[in-house]
Amino acid sequence: MIVLDQVSKKYMTKYALRNVSLTLTKGKIVGLVGENGSGKSTTLKLIAGLAQPTKGSVIVNGEFASRRISEYVSYLSELDAYYSFFNVGQTIDFYASQFRDFNKEKAEEIRTFMNLDRNVKVKHLSKGNRGRLKIVLTLAREAPVILLDEPLSGLDPIVRDSIVKSLISFIDIEKQLVLITTHEINEIETLLDEIIVIKDGEIVGHRNVEALRAEENISIVDWLKKVYKK
Repeated sequence: MIVLDQVSKKYMTKYALRNVSLTLTKGKIVGLVGENGSGKSTTLKLIAGLAQPTKGSVIVNGEFASRRISEYVSYLSELDAYYSFFNVGQTIDFYASQFRDFNKEKAEEIRTFMNLDRNVKVKHLSKGNRGRLKIVLTLAREAPVILLDEPLSGLDPIVRDSIVKSLISFIDIEKQLVLITTHEINEIETLLDEIIVIKDGEIVGHRNVEALRAEENISIVDWLKKVYKK
């Protein structure tokens, strides 16, 4: 479903990614972790078609990733990109008009769970509630690829656990691939099927989570510490 073949991405004189090769298939929730500046967000932008590789190729659903790949990819960015003068309900309606796979019934279900008032304007939402709105808009799409860039950022720690547990119920795991970046490893560990570690623009580890636990009898966090020490 997603194939990165010897991908490098250079901004001016600095490499964000170096010779990254990666294959991901549907039916999995995959965590992409690493320090700030390691290349996580760049990887998601390349898959979403919002950036182009300096070298190599990025293929999603059999097509080279470009702006048109949004038909297959639902992308939750770390940035806010909504019309501030819309209220929550209008924002949902706008997204429904832009994406053929947007499920309004599902959006309302997630909005209700997230405890978001349809009538509150986006500009009046707290950072945490803007984060909840992003989750609503991203997961309401029935795209085969879901990209979540730091989806828990700004959310109250008290509600993170319930939101993380609910994510699985809003994903069609048989038909979708979810790639998620986060610093909150402990909170999403139970969701993950695979974990990828990126450091200085290079993938330094990629493991199946169940195999990792069975073979090494350690948590993801402990494994990450081992990988980063190498």
